[in-house]
Amino acid sequence: MTKQRVVVGLSGGVDSAVTAHLLKQQGHEVVGIFMKNWEDDDDSEYCSSNIDFVDAASVADVLGIEIEHVNFAADYKDRVFAEFLREYQAGRTPNPDVLCNAEIKFKAFLDHAMRLGADRIATGHYARVRFNPATGRHELLKGLDASKDQSYFLHRLNQAQLSKALFPVGELHKSEVRRIATEIGLPVAAKKDSTGICFIGERPFREFLNRYIQKTPGPIKDERGRVLGEHHGLSFYTLGQRQGLGIGGVKEKGAQRGNPAGAAPPRGAGEHAPWYVARKDMEKNTLWVVQGHDHPWLLSNALSAQDASWVAGAPPAAGSYGTKTRYRQADAPGTLGADGAQTFRLDFPQPQWAVTPGQSAVLYDGEVCLGGGVIASAA
Repeated sequence: MTKQRVVVGLSGGVDSAVTAHLLKQQGHEVVGIFMKNWEDDDDSEYCSSNIDFVDAASVADVLGIEIEHVNFAADYKDRVFAEFLREYQAGRTPNPDVLCNAEIKFKAFLDHAMRLGADRIATGHYARVRFNPATGRHELLKGLDASKDQSYFLHRLNQAQLSKALFPVGELHKSEVRRIATEIGLPVAAKKDSTGICFIGERPFREFLNRYIQKTPGPIKDERGRVLGEHHGLSFYTLGQRQGLGIGGVKEKGAQRGNPAGAAPPRGAGEHAPWYVARKDMEKNTLWVVQGHDHPWLLSNALSAQDASWVAGAPPAAGSYGTKTRYRQADAPGTLGADGAQTFRLDFPQPQWAVTPGQSAVLYDGEVCLGGGVIASAA
């Protein structure tokens, strides 16, 4: 590749730091940008953006590149956070990192970088881009480190965005990234990976949502309609959730809690078998829970998705593909129906666990990420 002006999103973490180093090593003119996406509670113990900026600036200093601090908080609030709250209030579980990549990192940030005269932008994502001369299109590929692959979060990127994107660490394993960082003396070589939603950080999630979403408590019921406890508001729970339900095992003693004497215990249940969130009835404000990881209520043979986005600009042909219905999941076989470009249906030969409305269903052809959509319902 000829020498280009590349603007790198420096987050203060090791992946983006090594990204900048690799590009500089390749002879490119590298400029760093630190994106500030959240400012509602900068001084809280959970918001680490000030520490991250200091780390990013230290990296820029070691690498000998310029760094600019850019505030995208207003864009973030309008384009990502507002949608995030709408989805939670509707009882769904959105994935803000998917929206953040499409709307902020590869839109607001990309636009800003182009104004700075950039030829390309780069981030520390574990993914790859390849131009396919046969189709004349750019393809989004999985990162080589399967345990770190982030193509799922990037599936909404389009041809224009991919044509400008570089993901140097997508060619490496995480252990190699850390080794390079240590070797060249980067101050973030041993910094731990950030977890959790980009703007929430490590804070307790329910406590954060409490500020923005009204609590409307209601009953927690099992599959036979027994009331087991009270939920804090349906927005605060997600399908498949096991922790934080505040209910223990239910003993089978005759007609206890409305249980007919001698009735069979719930499927897969032992007295202390864990409970899982299985359904959310928004109309009746009821949270339904079941015992046993493989309870039928937690398994789906099909899903419908909406708001589809396809990397190639058009949907793939109907047929069999690898699919993911959540980030940390091995590809599962699924059959794509011949639906329109905006909505689609997937059928699964093997039932999928806790398919969650609001999350993304993403399709793969081997290592190529084709795109996907937002799960609307599962059956």
